[in-house]
Amino acid sequence: MSDSKNGALPKLLIVEDDEGLQAQLKWAFDGFEVFIAGTREEALTLLRAEMPPVVTLDLGLPPDPDGTSEGVAVLDAIMEMAPATKVIVASGHGARESALDAIAAGAYDFYQKPLDIAELELIVSRALGLHRIEAENRRLADKVGENKTVLGTLITASPEMVKVARTIERVANTDASVMLLGASGTGKELLARGLHDASPRRDGQFIAINCAAIPENLLESELFGHEKGAFTGAVKTTQGKIESAHGGTLFLDEVGDIPLSLQVKLLRFLQERTIERIGGRKQIAVDTRIVCATHRNLDAMIGEETFREDLYYRMAEIVVRIPSLAERAGDAALLAKAFLHRFSREMNPQVKGFAPDALTVLDAHDWPGNVRELENRVKRAVIMADGKLVSAEDLDLSAPNEDEGVALNLKCAREAADRHVIRKALARTEGNISGSAKLLGVSRPTLYDLLKQYDLQN
Repeated sequence: MSDSKNGALPKLLIVEDDEGLQAQLKWAFDGFEVFIAGTREEALTLLRAEMPPVVTLDLGLPPDPDGTSEGVAVLDAIMEMAPATKVIVASGHGARESALDAIAAGAYDFYQKPLDIAELELIVSRALGLHRIEAENRRLADKVGENKTVLGTLITASPEMVKVARTIERVANTDASVMLLGASGTGKELLARGLHDASPRRDGQFIAINCAAIPENLLESELFGHEKGAFTGAVKTTQGKIESAHGGTLFLDEVGDIPLSLQVKLLRFLQERTIERIGGRKQIAVDTRIVCATHRNLDAMIGEETFREDLYYRMAEIVVRIPSLAERAGDAALLAKAFLHRFSREMNPQVKGFAPDALTVLDAHDWPGNVRELENRVKRAVIMADGKLVSAEDLDLSAPNEDEGVALNLKCAREAADRHVIRKALARTEGNISGSAKLLGVSRPTLYDLLKQYDLQN
């Protein structure tokens, strides 16, 4: 058994004062780099120096070999200094209650004395496996923000989404009106904010308004403002969102829900860059950039004459189509880890990552609700999880049907499957070629050839 990163043996610290058991355990774990400690001081010195992933701990240490005070003190120190370490405590005859108390204090598991080597080997092996999974989850969560963000905060490893972000970065320095088209939950507001932050208007306000969430009779006032006395209840002059965003960016979400009567006034603003408040007579010059979004089919609405074609072309000088989460291979797992990292800190610190079955269903689910659905499922799973790893059951997702979506053309199906799996492997390993090749079961040169063949190189 070797460390997956550098080929070295994994470290195991055995805290045991019985010299006979020390020798027996060292012999039994010849696949580990074993360190032996017979006292609390020796144990903590070795812990600081070696930081082993797994520790076996006899609670009865000198000067209290018949009690548990020294062993419990060692456990408490390990939990404080290296909380990710898996501690397996010894339980002698009549000491089961102490072992259970130790587990409540943070120990991973316990083993019975007299010693059953095969049983302890199994417990240590499982503890090491869990430690590695949790370490990988922490590594990915920590690196998500470093290496997989574009436009400042957008997390992605998908070439499709990177292309969207690069388009937005290119148009950010212009004043062109941008139309974001995509299904609900794909991150349109996040992209709009990214555009604002990348633009020369970044020091101005970014104001977002959901046109579908405001009653039709209030939307005009919300956008254009009103003068005092313009209507019943207008007790003071109020700026609208367009005017408030002067020098900045106004994000109009769900523009397909703007009524025709208001579309005319909005078109006039986009043409003349002036507004007139409700009840006012003065034209007010406004320098506001408009970014729009909708999940509706505006072409069909134009054909049905429920959306003005001239307004569409004013709003959509640049059109950006946002892929669904299902089209972003590998992003579901990447985003899920970022969400888990955030929610576990806020709501359930014992949760450290995802179990393998959870990662499988995250990749396989088609995510009809897109990123919003993923975020909600991860949040619920973190709250409901009993253990340290979120399972597929916690996510309320079932294993995929292997027969679903199989293409009839074998060559096309194989190429599509290759692309999909390679992207997932790259997302899992944060783009590490060696790690991805190992996951895929191929050599590094083979993976490089596949990346070139399928044009997957960034």
